[in-house]
Amino acid sequence: MKKFILIIISVVLFSCGGSGSDNDTPTPPPTANTAPTVPFQVYPTNNLLCTDNPLGFTWNSSIDSENDSITYEIQVATNETFTNGVQTKTSSQTNVTFTLEQGVAYYWRIRSKDSKGKYSNYSPISKFYTEGEGITNHLPFTPTLVSPALNSTIVEVSTTLEWTASDVDNDPLVYDIYFGDINPPALIDSDISENTYNVNLNTATTYYWKIVVKDNNGGQAIGQVWSFYSN
Repeated sequence: MKKFILIIISVVLFSCGGSGSDNDTPTPPPTANTAPTVPFQVYPTNNLLCTDNPLGFTWNSSIDSENDSITYEIQVATNETFTNGVQTKTSSQTNVTFTLEQGVAYYWRIRSKDSKGKYSNYSPISKFYTEGEGITNHLPFTPTLVSPALNSTIVEVSTTLEWTASDVDNDPLVYDIYFGDINPPALIDSDISENTYNVNLNTATTYYWKIVVKDNNGGQAIGQVWSFYSN
């Protein structure tokens, strides 16, 4: 009788051990959501003179690693900092149409967003010009900063200001240089044909500068004020 009782107890203990149960397997952490890729602009291309209005915008699809659905945010503005004349549209397709003013320089960019609210970076900025009735000369585009980088620190006693500019008419361009430690900066040189300019610096000083672009038909575009610090 004693042997029978011991056998029963052993069986119960073994069956309740359960150390290899699947219920003890830890749940893996959820996969982190990643942003879609940056969409690639197709049309209008950079420096294009556009004759259509309303104007159709197209781009290549973004890719989402988690296969989330994607929408696109398209911005058009009249300056490259997207603070003037901004129009914004969203689309689940890879095209959208804007009605724009004629004879105006525009800038556009695009980014994608997945269904969980994660945004990609913006695409590079493209600029274009809308054809106006009776216009024989188009203004140059506003200049784009190359160096020094905005709000950067310079440790040398001199530096080279550099920018780019373009014109849909391919007119020759010249530049007026505004530079100094007061904002707005003062004119220091005019009608130069190069897009670089060397300046001497004092230490512990914030400098401001801007470029005015002029074509040979009387058109001009005034750039924004940039700044950097001389350490």
